[in-house]
Amino acid sequence: MIVCYITTRVGTPYETHVLLLNGTGSHPRGLRSNSSSQSPSFFLKPCHLTLTTINSFSLSLFLFTILCNHSNKSTLTMYHRLKNLTRFTTTISHHRTKFTPTLFSLHHIHQLTTTTGDAAAPPISGLGPTKKTDKPRLVVLGSGWAGCRLMKGIDTSIYDVVCVSPRNHMVFTPLLASTCVGTLEFRSVAEPIGRIQPAISHEPGSFFFLANCKGLDTNNHEVHCQTITDGVQTLEPWDFKISYDKLVIASGAEASTFGIKGVKEHAIFLREVHHAQEIRRKLLLNLMLSDVPGVSDEEKRRLLHCVVVGGGPTGVEFSGELSDFIMRDVHQRYTHVKDYIHVTLIEANDILSSFDDRLRVYATTQLTKSGVRLVRGIVKDVQPKKLVLSDGTDVPYGLLVWSTGVGPSPFIQNLDLPKAPGGRIGIDDWLRVPSAPDVFAIGDCSGYLESTGKPTLPTLAQVAEREGKYLAELLNKIGKEGGGYANAGSDIELGAPFVYKHLGSMATVGSYKALVDLRQSKEAKGLSIAGFSSWLIWRSAYLTRVVSWRNRFYVAINWLTTFVFGRDISRI
Repeated sequence: MIVCYITTRVGTPYETHVLLLNGTGSHPRGLRSNSSSQSPSFFLKPCHLTLTTINSFSLSLFLFTILCNHSNKSTLTMYHRLKNLTRFTTTISHHRTKFTPTLFSLHHIHQLTTTTGDAAAPPISGLGPTKKTDKPRLVVLGSGWAGCRLMKGIDTSIYDVVCVSPRNHMVFTPLLASTCVGTLEFRSVAEPIGRIQPAISHEPGSFFFLANCKGLDTNNHEVHCQTITDGVQTLEPWDFKISYDKLVIASGAEASTFGIKGVKEHAIFLREVHHAQEIRRKLLLNLMLSDVPGVSDEEKRRLLHCVVVGGGPTGVEFSGELSDFIMRDVHQRYTHVKDYIHVTLIEANDILSSFDDRLRVYATTQLTKSGVRLVRGIVKDVQPKKLVLSDGTDVPYGLLVWSTGVGPSPFIQNLDLPKAPGGRIGIDDWLRVPSAPDVFAIGDCSGYLESTGKPTLPTLAQVAEREGKYLAELLNKIGKEGGGYANAGSDIELGAPFVYKHLGSMATVGSYKALVDLRQSKEAKGLSIAGFSSWLIWRSAYLTRVVSWRNRFYVAINWLTTFVFGRDISRI
């Protein structure tokens, strides 16, 4: 029989659990089994215990003993889970282990080891409801522009902040296209969540969880999550719950495929750092393969044909960066195949439809001069080596980048919440979800309800950032007036509603040229300029908007290095 003690604080008696393992299947005296199987069983019994130190050897010995008695898949899974969970329960300082209030109670070990057929499993692990002695808990779903701007502005002396996201960083998306061709390195556009909101790294009640949200229980103020792992071969994902006082849904949107067959299988999107990494590796691989003996001229043209679908700012900027890469780097370092590589931009209507007409004409002319072929058409089908347009034209490709806009994710679509036009979560003038108390939605996943009489805002970074800033100020106001806890603050005066004012749009088209449109809307009048001066404005604006001074330094150094030495063409 193995006995393992874990307490919540050093040197103080607290109620804890004693875990008894009986490897023979017989029941220790005085304890009742909650399993009808004859396999080795676990039993829990509360007691009091004072510990001054506890070392990792005790836990290792305990786990090793379990593995010796339970040599099956469920026990191996439990072992990996326990290793992961120790991150939340222990910190080591001066050769002494200190124990903080645990995120996962030891009684969940039974849940981790329960096999199919057991009578009843205990509740899923997680963060329980806060007490009045605790700070109210603010749960943020997502780490995009909206969620990160909210966390940056939230007052952590009022709230404990818990962020749930499948990535532990924010991506500065306006410069993401530059990383695909080596103008910038990937770390230059990624900012860790712990730097945006330091409280997540050191406050005892604030956490970042690498997980996906699977559902909401607005009646019980709970979020249902599932961990992100490297796959079931290394660690099987598990579910957990988080109770919230205030919930902000900022999970963003996903790329729109319009139901076209083959897009998800064969095209690469440009929304995350791993997308840019995939594009860069694919582009360099095709360049190197096309230079290998035995490749026909026709196959070289296909491998080196880069097709971009979508004529919005992302598609145009990527096409411009790609044309610069071809003219300044490929022509010098891949001279054998320089005449085979070319870029095609496919758009159903006019490119940059939200920009001034004069700027759109300038962009079309500049891209054409840079060697980008503009095709007006609608993609009907995507196959492994070619795509088919609605008029029956076949377009062979070696690299296909899809940037046709965004739409609501399946998670947003499946939520039992009111929807705005387009399938987004419906919100009121204060970014609240009317039918769900203490729930807010910001960013690309939200839109005004028709009852507000306001049009749905565009899915732009500046919209999400402004919403995050506004909501942080609103929640700080609510918390200071005592309304931060669940089902509280309904009588607090919220103040002025959110109002969005468009600051303008910018896009680079390559060859040190860019577009700057400072009109507040497509119909309004305002300043719109193009050319080299616009390119300087574009670079200056984005350099100042990068999240941290560290990344500003990275971006500036990358730009200087590229200008002096050219782009890095290493395939790593």
